[in-house]
Amino acid sequence: MKIKNLFKKQSVFLLATTLSGIIISDYTKATILENNYKEVIDHVWQIVYREFLDSDGKFETSKWIDIRKDFLAKKYLNSNQAYDAIRNMLSNLDDPYTRFLDPKEFNQMRIDTSGELTGVGIQIFKDKDSDDLIIISPIEGTPAYEAGIKAKDKILSIDNASTKGMSIEDAVKLIRGPRGTKVKLEIFRNGNSFYKYLSRERIEIKSVTSKINETKDGFLIGYVRLKQFNANASREMKDALKDLEIKKVSGYVLDLRSNPGGLLESSVDISRLFIDKGIIVSTLSKDGLKEIKRGNGKALTKKPLIVLVNEGSASASEIVSGAIRDNKRGKLVGGKTFGKGLVQSMRTLVDGSGLTVTVAKYLTPNGTDINKFGITPDIEVKMNANPILQREIGTRRDKQYRAGEKELIKMIKKTKLVSQFQPKSTNLLAVFKKKDNNFVYSLN
Repeated sequence: MKIKNLFKKQSVFLLATTLSGIIISDYTKATILENNYKEVIDHVWQIVYREFLDSDGKFETSKWIDIRKDFLAKKYLNSNQAYDAIRNMLSNLDDPYTRFLDPKEFNQMRIDTSGELTGVGIQIFKDKDSDDLIIISPIEGTPAYEAGIKAKDKILSIDNASTKGMSIEDAVKLIRGPRGTKVKLEIFRNGNSFYKYLSRERIEIKSVTSKINETKDGFLIGYVRLKQFNANASREMKDALKDLEIKKVSGYVLDLRSNPGGLLESSVDISRLFIDKGIIVSTLSKDGLKEIKRGNGKALTKKPLIVLVNEGSASASEIVSGAIRDNKRGKLVGGKTFGKGLVQSMRTLVDGSGLTVTVAKYLTPNGTDINKFGITPDIEVKMNANPILQREIGTRRDKQYRAGEKELIKMIKKTKLVSQFQPKSTNLLAVFKKKDNNFVYSLN
């Protein structure tokens, strides 16, 4: 009987018992455990070797092979030692988005992408150049958002523990905790540092909210705010658009501000609700393989569209924004986006832990690589120094929304004008009216 293979399948919880009457010695148990730890390390190494895309072009295969030899030559007495070794191994990649998660962290990430969050409601990354822990964006409706946390805030300390040299995994462990407890974050913004006390909560986030705003001209505007690209987002967006179409809105404002992104497929599905044909996004793997996602001819609306973006619009938000802009489907209004043009794959490892690994970079339909650069909107509008209240978002007290609505009205009027004036039509009476032997231009 191949004991080693059996233990691979059953994991370590069988190691302290007997098997078919065979007593396993402490030495044998230690050997099997160590082999299992090394198996996890090697699993991570293999995934990176096969799939990792280095956006900076510094990844050397020969160096990575030497790293494998070094890490597998060492002894590991427990899973924590093995997990620390994996994190040290991955630090050689200089990629803040390729990271290891222990079984508990990995399970939490899967819960997060399913539409439920635990913690304070922020997504963070480690800047490899400055070693700073930076907030990608707070998620609307969470304690971090309510406390005024902003995209690109730096976290200097967590409960008085300095984040200098701290990994993302260790930071997440400190930030998360029992529901109802508080965590103290030291934030650095615009040259000043200050403290924020945030309550930890478990929140099921509704990805999409929508309403109708009526303009002074009597146009009905469909306002749709998308907070996160989780597994429920495309279904919720489809339901919202169907409802607004029934109510005969004249155009749409899609609000992607402070949306940190999420699932790639969700961004493609949502783009297809607005874009009937054309390229939505293309992804390039490490081998140069290009995969192109296009519209599928099933767009729910072709009405004029404005997309609101800001520095917290990242990843999947930038895919949708780039698709809308490059296909000339609508205009972007607000601030320059975050600039995350890399795609990660979530991989389950042999012991139930996980790995998010950068496997591709994405390009907008025009072939633009926005990683680190972001997308500059068609109309740049800076918000006022004093933040607006949550209830004012998507209203005329919201400076960026107000600018977006103004531009949308122009687009709606232009669309109505084009639809009424049909040069190839012989029914010129639909366009001109006769008055006192003169033809008068009509917008009716």
